[in-house]
Amino acid sequence: MTRFHDESSTIAETVLFGREMRQARFNFAPSYTPLNHGSFGAFPSCVREYQRRLQCETEAKPDTFIRITYPRLLREAREVVAPLLGADTDEVVFVPNALTAINTVLRNVTYQDGDVILYFSTIYDACLKTIESLEETTGVNGYGIELVYPVEDEEILDKFRAAILEIRSQGKSVKLAMFDTILTFPGVRFPWESLVPICKDHGILSCIDGAHGIGHIDLRHLPQVGPDFFISNCYKWLMVPRGCAVLYVPYHNQALIRTTYPTAEGYQPVAQRKAQSQKSYFINLFEKVSTIDTTPYICVTEALKFRAQVCGGEESVMNYCKNMAREGGELMASIMGTEVLKNKTGTSRDCCFTNVRLPLEVTDDPQEGRHTGKVPVREAKAVADWITITTVDEFDTFIATRYYAGAFWIRISSQIYLDRRDFEWAANVLLDLCNRVMKGIR
Repeated sequence: MTRFHDESSTIAETVLFGREMRQARFNFAPSYTPLNHGSFGAFPSCVREYQRRLQCETEAKPDTFIRITYPRLLREAREVVAPLLGADTDEVVFVPNALTAINTVLRNVTYQDGDVILYFSTIYDACLKTIESLEETTGVNGYGIELVYPVEDEEILDKFRAAILEIRSQGKSVKLAMFDTILTFPGVRFPWESLVPICKDHGILSCIDGAHGIGHIDLRHLPQVGPDFFISNCYKWLMVPRGCAVLYVPYHNQALIRTTYPTAEGYQPVAQRKAQSQKSYFINLFEKVSTIDTTPYICVTEALKFRAQVCGGEESVMNYCKNMAREGGELMASIMGTEVLKNKTGTSRDCCFTNVRLPLEVTDDPQEGRHTGKVPVREAKAVADWITITTVDEFDTFIATRYYAGAFWIRISSQIYLDRRDFEWAANVLLDLCNRVMKGIR
């Protein structure tokens, strides 16, 4: 039997972060500039090679690998990922993506008429649709708290408390609250650690969408913060193949997770479930949900080896990415003569994203736009979409552009394979496109 954990394709040698890392360790096309890591992630060559070995072993001896080898490797992967969350091995399981985990949690919770799921307007769209779906099939309703950035953390907490009181004044009860570690757009750090205690004070279940979490920010204090459920994609910032996410459920909440989605062979009716410990049942539920390619789960060990041996460890990766996001964002704003999105306390920028305003003005008067170079507000979304797609078609990159809060903003993901030159190049690309927009050329 092949013992993959004894093998290593990772070579411990120093490679500088930035373009040298991109060329030496990743698999991007030479012409491609990867500025949007946050959407789909990327993983190094050594992890790709390891995954291919796993897939070859699966095809060589399907039953041997899937029935015997895989469960052992899965256990090893859970053992190495759990410390990144400050968790025990048996408090974490793998699922294909964060949305699967969100659905698993939300659809296992039992709702009554008058129950409410509380969320913010910055929620990831598919998570909102999950809540809307539950409104059709259960007695629960969603309640959204409007946020427009920049905003201070204290204001977010105040709005959260006020929403709880407002819902109670209507004779309803907040069953569960869902919020992010880091928002998708704008890409900013969210005060999730401060929201969890408020949930505890009010007897509300907290479900944290940490899609941008593991590998991005330090989460070793997670049990001390104490959310009821925590979900994070590994394929985004941990450099694991798509798709792989980790679901953390502390021991005291594992009885709430009765089934996976889809329900699989690990499910047991209540009478049979009582014969097992809660911990064993929870782990067995997720060991084999359906026949898919689960090699991304067991690539976590190789990804962490790469980050430790080649990159100098988690702290080294996170510090570089956060600092480069801050430095690169300021550089872009300086080149374009605009600004970086930030709140007064600076907490929103404590992540690996930067959001920079484009030098485009908007007008409510379509006629004025023709003569001044301003963008008519009714065309703003179309202009943002055109900028995004043109970065793909003409410049072989992807720069997420949105019309947000009365201005045009872009989101750039920092990563160990980028450096100042990439941010400078992106700023000049955007200047070119903004000049075309002002001249009406698009």
